[in-house]
Amino acid sequence: MQSYPIPMVPGPVQVPVRILSAYQQDFGSPDLEPEYLGLYNQTESKMRQLLGTQNQIVFQTGEGMLSLWSALKSTIRPGERVLALATGVFGYGIGDMARSIGAQVKTLGFAQNETIQDWVKVEEAIIEFQPKMITVVHCETPSGTLNPLEKLGELKQKYNIPLLYVDMVASIGGVPIETDAWHVDLALGGSQKVLSAPCDISFLAISPPAWEKIEEVAYVGYDALLPFRNAQQEGEFPYTPHWHGMAAIATSLDMLLEEGLDLAFSRHELVATYCREQLQRIGYELFIQPPFIPSPTVTAVKVPEGFTWNAFDQQLRAEGLVLGGSYGSLSGKVFRLGHMGSQANMPLMHQALEVLERVLKNS
Repeated sequence: MQSYPIPMVPGPVQVPVRILSAYQQDFGSPDLEPEYLGLYNQTESKMRQLLGTQNQIVFQTGEGMLSLWSALKSTIRPGERVLALATGVFGYGIGDMARSIGAQVKTLGFAQNETIQDWVKVEEAIIEFQPKMITVVHCETPSGTLNPLEKLGELKQKYNIPLLYVDMVASIGGVPIETDAWHVDLALGGSQKVLSAPCDISFLAISPPAWEKIEEVAYVGYDALLPFRNAQQEGEFPYTPHWHGMAAIATSLDMLLEEGLDLAFSRHELVATYCREQLQRIGYELFIQPPFIPSPTVTAVKVPEGFTWNAFDQQLRAEGLVLGGSYGSLSGKVFRLGHMGSQANMPLMHQALEVLERVLKNS
């Protein structure tokens, strides 16, 4: 497969050499060597800092979608009510996932170029539907938005909703997250976005009420969460853990913590702001406009007039730049720059913008 010198795909992102080094060494059997459990516990402690939580964190072998499915199947029984808040492809998709396992789902949808701001509408839906769970996506990568969560957590508490489920796959590490303060019960993440590791580890922070529900549902399957409840205390995991993947996540967390989380968040915001200002100067039209909130980790842009996405993409690739298209109703209409993790990098952004300006001017 061809490797492009200017990678700006919104995940999986470019993997730094230091993180790749975790895959260049041999490890023993994690079932037999006590060092693995030490690594797991240390990685959990570091991840808690990124997530702003004291909750237990489970690491599973598989990319980010694994945590989305495992959290639903482990906490929802057929017939239970789920309120899915949707501002994009993944928000709607999570509702469909819950529906597929037998939940009664009410989807409260907003436009894909919006973020949640009509809290009266959200509150009315909670009162009317009385869900057992609310689901939402923090960063909708297909549309480049970042949904605010503090108010949602307040409503969850006000109406005693048992569980708040949040897909944070594309935001963890790139923006401040306060899982406990926002009353998030299931905070879901993956390795391939801001953490800049290969797409082989998913993880989630699980609140005590969520664990109670997990024990009640008692779901059995490869993706079940229940076997992880006491795995660290007992030193036994439900399947052979992925030692290399955990070492890579630990390295990624070390890099972020060494940089300092506030500086990492500022770096993402600085690169994102510069990206959007320069794209508009060049002549591109952003997909998200105020007052809605763009994500510091990804920017969505309208495909310029006179181009099909495929033709535009091919011209960019010929110049060494690879971006992401979009999905669903945005397919062919929107493209995205992933300035997350290793790609929240100003020199890399300068190169990407130079190509985007040259292709547009030469059209």
